[in-house]
Amino acid sequence: MPRNPFNFDHKKATQILNFFSIKAGGKINKMKALKLIFLSDRYHLRKYCRLVSDDCYVAMKLGPVPSTIMDIAESDEYLNDTFKDYASRFIKALDGGLRLESVHPVDYSYFSDSDIEALNFAWDNFGHYQKWSLSDFTHHYPEWKKHEESLRSGSKVENIILADFFEDPENETVDKCYELNDEERELRLKQLDELTHLEALWR
Repeated sequence: MPRNPFNFDHKKATQILNFFSIKAGGKINKMKALKLIFLSDRYHLRKYCRLVSDDCYVAMKLGPVPSTIMDIAESDEYLNDTFKDYASRFIKALDGGLRLESVHPVDYSYFSDSDIEALNFAWDNFGHYQKWSLSDFTHHYPEWKKHEESLRSGSKVENIILADFFEDPENETVDKCYELNDEERELRLKQLDELTHLEALWR
């Protein structure tokens, strides 16, 4: 899966998975956790112009996916051993990797106040969804919708660009994960472009 080594923090990513596992009562379906992370990131990017996860997003058959966090959740064989070792201290894979279990309390030191705001937003608004309903729900968002035809035609994965997170779903009843007016949207896109440019200079 694509990597974002410049900003990505595997310890914070593990704590995000751990957060949702504990919110779900100690165990959570992996796919549901990944969709909740997407909704957290959509909210935070639209409001604060930064992802909570700092992960690279891809569109797959079952919806948008934070790619490296999925690898951590699955303990992917190509994953850095350092990532695996740290993750194993906080979460354990169950049922062949289909579910996650928290094995240690969340280390909140990795989260800002706005991170916690976004994570709670996702849980409070979407935590009651079952995994398949949540997967279907994320298909309404344009960052996945733009790749729907390719995915239905056989493509297994398509890269998502962050600018698409600022677009609104066509279905007006779908929660936008933070409302933006035209002026705010233009400002966020400008901020994102500037941040992307700065990151490119530092790479």
